[in-house]
Amino acid sequence: MAQETLKLEPIGTNNKDPTEASVLLDKGDPNKTEKGVVDDYDPHLHREVESPTTNAETLIHLLKGCLGTGILAMPEAFKLSGMINGIISTFLIGVLCTYCLHVLVKAQYIMCKKLRVALLTYPDSMKIACEMGPPCLRGFAPYAPGLTNFFLIFYQMGICCVYVVFVGKNLKYVGDVYTSQPLSLIIYMLIVFIPFVLIICIKNLKLLAPFSILANIITLVTFGVVCYYIFQNLESFSDRPSVGYLVDYPLYFGTTLFSLQAVGVVIALENNMATPKNFRQPFGVLNVGMILVTLIYVGMGMMGYWRYGEKIESSITINFPIKEILAQVIIISYSIAIYISYGLQGYVPVQIMWSNYFAKRMENVNEKKKAFYEYLLRIVCVIITFVLAMTVPLLGLFISLVGSFCLSALGIAFPAIIEMCANWPENSNPRTLLFWKDILLIVVGVIGLSAGSYSAIYAIAQKLATGDF
Repeated sequence: MAQETLKLEPIGTNNKDPTEASVLLDKGDPNKTEKGVVDDYDPHLHREVESPTTNAETLIHLLKGCLGTGILAMPEAFKLSGMINGIISTFLIGVLCTYCLHVLVKAQYIMCKKLRVALLTYPDSMKIACEMGPPCLRGFAPYAPGLTNFFLIFYQMGICCVYVVFVGKNLKYVGDVYTSQPLSLIIYMLIVFIPFVLIICIKNLKLLAPFSILANIITLVTFGVVCYYIFQNLESFSDRPSVGYLVDYPLYFGTTLFSLQAVGVVIALENNMATPKNFRQPFGVLNVGMILVTLIYVGMGMMGYWRYGEKIESSITINFPIKEILAQVIIISYSIAIYISYGLQGYVPVQIMWSNYFAKRMENVNEKKKAFYEYLLRIVCVIITFVLAMTVPLLGLFISLVGSFCLSALGIAFPAIIEMCANWPENSNPRTLLFWKDILLIVVGVIGLSAGSYSAIYAIAQKLATGDF
């Protein structure tokens, strides 16, 4: 995801600023230059990637990017939706997420081809799409990158808040076994504050690489132990309600979207592939990866809810028999894995804010002061995530809020807007099916954002008012 924030450098035979190119380009044919000459420019052939990844490596990275804390929250999501409804809906949301990722990658390719540049960041894609699209959107173009960055920052900071709550809750769950007087959740969060500051201050991600490998190993082992616990003492499948309450469905939608959608990861991975054309093929990396991810999430949600029913917690690890040493070791180990991931997730909002807003205003500042202010920004980001986590220590609802608010926009509505504008007006206009399909996706995204965010905020307010957290 971090690679999404790199400054756009047009690569290829026509090194002009993409914004200027979007004005000059003949939009009637994506293969024409501004002079009207047919050009078979292929953005994939002009990418300069320092260490391109193979299909297998990209698939592994995709799985890693999708399998986070959200998977442990899926059983609670199934409690909100009902068993049968959860199984069907999760498959449908998986299809929707996969399709929207295809839409985004394809639309970016079309724009790169028109502009004769090798790649575009997500914020730049939104800006140029608005410039290319219907006249009603062109006035919005200057504000599009800022809005996109806002959602990206909110999303990544939200993930960091989720990680803080997750680590704090799991440490408290284990710590309460060994303390005569249970400590508050806030104290456990404060205990890990300094370690979180230290890991986000690591600017060189290569230093985190060995720890990321360790985190991946821990994650795999944890899933194995989760399976060990959830396959024991299963009750009758029919004892679980098939359909939940309609009012709870937006919360389920937000949690599932948070778990399945990986728009930032996908853009970065496709941009760094040695063979990017294989990414979107029928049996390519994206389809295979998302099928595996969806099956894993359906399996975890179904089996976790089947095993624990209405007693399921916001993270299934809290349902483990805590007096067993195996459960304690796994909970602590997975907390360490999530702690390591905090450094990677926190890197993204810091880079977006520093590169786009702070560094540009410090061109005349010496390097030592720049480094000081960058570290200060990193520490402030940690403080913000901890304050939010301690204020709203509701793991499941926070996941639902972040998923509904950010990913309904980034993962559904924005890709549809970009596709509609990238194909405007030759293949996308009110007389084409593509136009109305994109309008439908935008409506789905807006409804998901509105209903999911409202439901999550309302539920959070109720919990905080009653002290039930």
